[in-house]
Amino acid sequence: MKNDLLKVTIRKNALFIPQNGNLNGVSKKINETTSVLLANCAKLGYTFSEPLLAAINPLTTVEKLEVFNLLKDVSGVNKNWTPLVKQWNIPTGESIIDHVITWFSNIFQVKNGTTLPCGHIIPNHTFPIDRYNGCPFCGTPFEFDKLDYTEGANKLKVLDLWTEVMLKDEMNSFLTSPVALDATQVDSLKVLLQHFAIDANLEIRMKETMMVVIDAFVESGKPELAGRFFKTPNDILRYLWYKHTGFLQLIEPKTIVNRMTQNARYSRGFGNEAGLAKLQAIADLKLKFNRSECKQYAIWLNNLKLSITDQCEQMHPKRNMWVRVIRALRLAEYSKRKGFENLAALLDTFYNKKYEVWQGKVNHLKLKSDAEGTLALLKQRPGLFARSLFSTMVWFGPDITIQNFKEVMDKVPARLIYTLNMYAESYFDKNALRSVKPLGGVNKKIPANKLIQFYSDEELQSMKLLVQSLSLEVIKRNLQKVKNTNSTIFIDEGLFKIPIAIGDRNEQLQDLPEALMGTRFKVEGNTIRLFLQWGEGLPAQHLDMDLSCNVAYENRNEFCSYSQLVIPGCKHSGDIQSIPDKVGTAEYIDLDLVKLNDLGAKFISFTCNAFTSGNISPNLVVGWMNSRVPMKISSSGVAYDPTAVQHQVRIKQNLTKGMVFGVLDIEKCEVIWLEMSFSGQIVQGLDRNALNALINKLDAKLKIGDLLQLKADVQGLNRIDDATIADEVYDMKWALNTAEVSKLFLE
Repeated sequence: MKNDLLKVTIRKNALFIPQNGNLNGVSKKINETTSVLLANCAKLGYTFSEPLLAAINPLTTVEKLEVFNLLKDVSGVNKNWTPLVKQWNIPTGESIIDHVITWFSNIFQVKNGTTLPCGHIIPNHTFPIDRYNGCPFCGTPFEFDKLDYTEGANKLKVLDLWTEVMLKDEMNSFLTSPVALDATQVDSLKVLLQHFAIDANLEIRMKETMMVVIDAFVESGKPELAGRFFKTPNDILRYLWYKHTGFLQLIEPKTIVNRMTQNARYSRGFGNEAGLAKLQAIADLKLKFNRSECKQYAIWLNNLKLSITDQCEQMHPKRNMWVRVIRALRLAEYSKRKGFENLAALLDTFYNKKYEVWQGKVNHLKLKSDAEGTLALLKQRPGLFARSLFSTMVWFGPDITIQNFKEVMDKVPARLIYTLNMYAESYFDKNALRSVKPLGGVNKKIPANKLIQFYSDEELQSMKLLVQSLSLEVIKRNLQKVKNTNSTIFIDEGLFKIPIAIGDRNEQLQDLPEALMGTRFKVEGNTIRLFLQWGEGLPAQHLDMDLSCNVAYENRNEFCSYSQLVIPGCKHSGDIQSIPDKVGTAEYIDLDLVKLNDLGAKFISFTCNAFTSGNISPNLVVGWMNSRVPMKISSSGVAYDPTAVQHQVRIKQNLTKGMVFGVLDIEKCEVIWLEMSFSGQIVQGLDRNALNALINKLDAKLKIGDLLQLKADVQGLNRIDDATIADEVYDMKWALNTAEVSKLFLE
């Protein structure tokens, strides 16, 4: 069994079982080990479809045990889920006074109390130490309890059977995706590339995807095959930077250094953590290559087919990075060798600036208010014209801009057409705050373009409708081009709440079935339980990760966090500040939805933060549970139930200090899955306006269900409610393959 392939398929609510021969000749009677496997998987919240059950039944006991252990690993039941407080649903009554008294007692070594294994003295009549699994003062856990998971009343997730053909199709859909892959898809693609060969005829559209493919060839010792994918110098720079930093996008070194420095600022630190972090980040980003690497990059650059001046123009925006790279790779030395004449010409042209920059000419003509010249240049590059369409409309006026844009509209990538439709609503609004996320940065809110103040509300509304009608015209025309002989279509209602994956990508890993940012999860019970688990495999140390929530009322906010364990409607399991050796630790927050609704709460933001200096700990798992039946809390405080987990993510991105991972809309009883990073050591650092701007941005996106309905209208398909008889079926399971969803509308 190949466990890495099993992990890929679990993200699709399936399991890959290699098919050895024809299963029709195998006994259909469920044997004893299969029955035991079924019973144990049900405790984890899983069951099997009939085809999968038939494929698993003939497996050996060892192979079945591998499947079960993998499901245990993905479900997280092997982790330590013991919190700081026992039966934390009953408040301990601790207060700031207890912390102050304990602090003085430890400073002056007062002996009227209990000395704990961490060395702290807990004075009498302060913390009720019998209620804690560790030290209530420093948050170090000492006692651990095993997770007692048993089959509950929650609905089981049905796993389907995946074959090798389906895995290959999944890989090809990733490779040909017309939008950038998220972190989970990239991780799955890396696994698939280790097992299956790439079809030479496939066209890889996205630069980020291309980097993963190139790296697969390089790692397998075939750099000459990787070289055929490079079209521009910046492709080579992107790959070099990916190998050096792990980022698939070209994030400037100064951005990384600034983020690492900002994240290291520690409110309780006594040293210069930020300064040390800055020095460490600069040292980590220092470029150093051996001779074979230098030669390989020199060959790739020398073999580019693009003209020298075009290469230099593309290198210009990243000139500072290129100067560093040229020196580190010793390219000047290789350019003097025979056979590297193209490289020599490139360096000469680049260093002596013997080239013109297209964007510079555009900016020059724009500042001269030369509409004809500016628009003529923009038409040369339709994609960039689309990206600057809104600002150009405001600068030169909508009529002349749209007239020129229509001439090249058919050459604009479909994803940009969709983007224009989605973001016109907020751009042409004088009072709207827009949400942006710079490369390597955190989500920010930016005000409206100042130039739109020159236009009346009616003119701005006209501009918005003009863009939206124009983009819908293109979308309909593209759908009309598809020959479709089907007559009926099934569209799951849930798809009308899921935005199409354009513009915002998930940076963290989803080991359970993945969801798109903006997906809304229906709340079924009266309690939502947030959970945070971190530190597994790490040595004992001070590593303080915090789970918090922000409860927003009409005119005020309340926070449930380490500083306030109990607020109306919310209970926290206690602040753990130091992790035990290797096993990790956990925190929880229970949200009483009935009480919060009675109190008038509107929204609740779920957040996690790194309180200690630095970033959120890698492989930290955060998410929430929801169940129609009451969720249990053991006497030791363990409150994790794998069958009740509604969604969770595992931290991968190493520049994140704080993250919003969900927003509960109490009135609608829905949790909006988000992944919004912010620069904050505590939950109070969350900018509510920036969060609202992001939610509005996601709400403005075209929904998958709406686009399918448009497809049905354009292609003359009759929508029916029975998926078993429909010619085309689009359900929630289909929507999990975001690459296929994108291709349906963007090709």
